[in-house]
Amino acid sequence: MPDSIDSVLKKKLEFVFEKYNKRSLVQPDPLQFLYQYSDVRDREIVALIASSLAYGRVAQILKAVEKVLAPMGKSPREYLCLEDHHAMVKSFESFKYRFATGAHVIDLLSGIREVVTRYGSLEACFAHGESGEDSSVVPALSFFTRQIKGERNIGHLMADPAKGSACKRSCLFLRWMVRKDAVDPGGWTCVPASRLMIPLDTHMHNAGRMLGFTKRKQANMKTVREITQGFARLCPDDPVKYDFSLTRFGIHPDMDIHDLENLIQIQ
Repeated sequence: MPDSIDSVLKKKLEFVFEKYNKRSLVQPDPLQFLYQYSDVRDREIVALIASSLAYGRVAQILKAVEKVLAPMGKSPREYLCLEDHHAMVKSFESFKYRFATGAHVIDLLSGIREVVTRYGSLEACFAHGESGEDSSVVPALSFFTRQIKGERNIGHLMADPAKGSACKRSCLFLRWMVRKDAVDPGGWTCVPASRLMIPLDTHMHNAGRMLGFTKRKQANMKTVREITQGFARLCPDDPVKYDFSLTRFGIHPDMDIHDLENLIQIQ
C-alpha cells in the first residue's frame, strides 16, 4: 500500500479513534469490571478472569464474570491468598457458563493463586517470560499461559499461542493491562505497547479485511500477525490503539458495521 494511502487511512482511523474511543461507549463490555479496582494487583486478576470468559453473547458474559467476582469481594488478590481451597470449591462448584464449568474456574483461580504466590504478581510472572529481543508478546504469553495452566484442567479458558491459536481473549487481557487511555485502564509496565497483538474477534477480522490488512478467512495467529502488522505500519508504537473504537461497530447496540465501512473506505 503506497505511503499516500497509508497517510489517508491513518487520518480516517484517527477520526474514528477520537470519536469512539470513549469510556461512555464501553458498556456493555467485560472491560467495565476493571474500573472497579484501583489496585493493579487486583485489577490484573479481574482482567484475566473477565477476558477468559469473554466469549458468546455479551449480556451472558457479564453475568458469568459477575458470578465469579462476587464471592471474591473488594480484593480478589486477598481472596485468593487467604481463602481456604475447600471454601473456594464450594463457592464455584455449581458455576456453569457454556463450555466453562465450576471445575475449570476453580483450576484457573488455583493457577492464578500459585503464580501470584511464586512470582508476587501476574505481571512479574509475565515479565519473567519476556525477552528484550522478542518482537511481540507471543513468547511471554506462551510462558505465562503454561504457568497458569500447569497440570490443571482449565478447559479452553486460556489458549497457548505456541499452538497457533489466535488467543483473542489473552490479547484482550494484555490490551487492557498494558495500554492506558480513556478506555484501557492499564497498570502493567513490563510490556511495551508496541509488542501487543490484535485481539482477533469477528469484528476485528471484518475490519482487517476492510482495511486490506489480510485476506485470510481463518481466525488464527497468522491472521493476527497480518492484521497487527498492518496497524503497526500506521502506528508502530501502539498497533492495537484502534481496536476498541473499531470493534464498537457491531458490538455496541447503536453502532453498525456498515457505518464503519463508510467511514474507513479508501477510494
